[in-house]
Amino acid sequence: MSSQPPFPAEPSFPEAQLQSLVSFLEYETHPMIVLDTDHNILAANTSYLRQFGSVDRPVIGHKCYRISHHYDVPCDQAGEHCPLKKAQELRGADRVLHIHHTPRGPEHVEVELRPIFDEHGTITAYVERLATVRSASARPSEAGLVGRAPAFNLALAALQRVAPSSLPVLLLGESGTGKELFARAVHETSERADGPFVVVDCSGLTETLFESELFGHEKGAFTGAATRKPGLVETAQRGTLFLDEIGDIPLSMQVKLLRLIESGTYRRVGGVETLHANFRLIAATHKPLEKMMASGEFRQDLYYRISAFPIRLPPLRERVDDIALLVNSFLQRAGAGRGKLTIDPAALASLQRGAWPGNVRELRNVLERASLFADDGVIRTDHLTPAPAEALGTPTLPPPRFQRCLRASMERAANWPPASASANAHYTGA
Repeated sequence: MSSQPPFPAEPSFPEAQLQSLVSFLEYETHPMIVLDTDHNILAANTSYLRQFGSVDRPVIGHKCYRISHHYDVPCDQAGEHCPLKKAQELRGADRVLHIHHTPRGPEHVEVELRPIFDEHGTITAYVERLATVRSASARPSEAGLVGRAPAFNLALAALQRVAPSSLPVLLLGESGTGKELFARAVHETSERADGPFVVVDCSGLTETLFESELFGHEKGAFTGAATRKPGLVETAQRGTLFLDEIGDIPLSMQVKLLRLIESGTYRRVGGVETLHANFRLIAATHKPLEKMMASGEFRQDLYYRISAFPIRLPPLRERVDDIALLVNSFLQRAGAGRGKLTIDPAALASLQRGAWPGNVRELRNVLERASLFADDGVIRTDHLTPAPAEALGTPTLPPPRFQRCLRASMERAANWPPASASANAHYTGA
């Protein structure tokens, strides 16, 4: 424990009861604190002090919102969901995902708060349990989900709710919003994290190929089937099957997929043996499945099977505050092995004004192209070509610097090989 006292000198909460709580919380591996009804931290277990406190940053006797958020007022007065206020209204537990300031920087933290009642049914204190979310980063990261905008946090909170269960998940969002990254995060946060994560790109499969890829086939099932081949359902045993762009599955195959989900059984193409599937289903699409049901393009019974827990992934235009964070994350990845990359303020401002119809994927592609022109390691506005269309702007021609670079490259290619080179010289390219 920290050298600071486990409770204030004159606590509003009974000292004997507080001491009992402190002893109990020490057996908990999760960080936990005790709050009075006015947001003051009365006690903290060792796990909390290790993860969220420090010798130079005492927590006992301070307001929880000052420690966690650096706010001068409670969360609800700062425009956020306050679990203490909600638990007070509900007279029961409340759970919320917040971004907390920690010794390591900002982190996504899942907060669960429960009230403590006296013999008269009056709330005298609260016990708060915290869990750091590992499936996303609130600061620049070289891998995985990155974000901290409210719209992103809503999707992440939904992910944290459903991941430990076995419910099918349906990810809804425009192209480029990171559906596969979210699907992988659900898998890695679930009890099946040690199993395989198998991706099926439904948009790239023909009707005949879909059945063979999904269920596998027996030797001799069709021309070219020289050996038995296990399908992706079999590969996903005890893991997660991610059906990307499920809205592209032909109607004739939707009924077979429905039978797989309902019965948990399937047969290889050309086989008679009934096999049992064991996977967690995650599906994703950018298409309006409800409209497709109305027009007969998507089966209603299949929709209700896959949409037990829908999560809407926000487009980048709803996450403008995340653009700087995403840019720095992409530059970390792009700079790996070739030196540090940065972006100047004018270029970043230009990116933040973009409409980004291709969302995060488009932003990444623009930065990857721009990094090839950043010879001194700094991405500038004239490197951002093609420039992202601004929300109310019009398409622009490539800037002169980019045109000069492109023209020089084309001239060098036209003059290759040099006249002095041997007629027998060979060129090997990647």
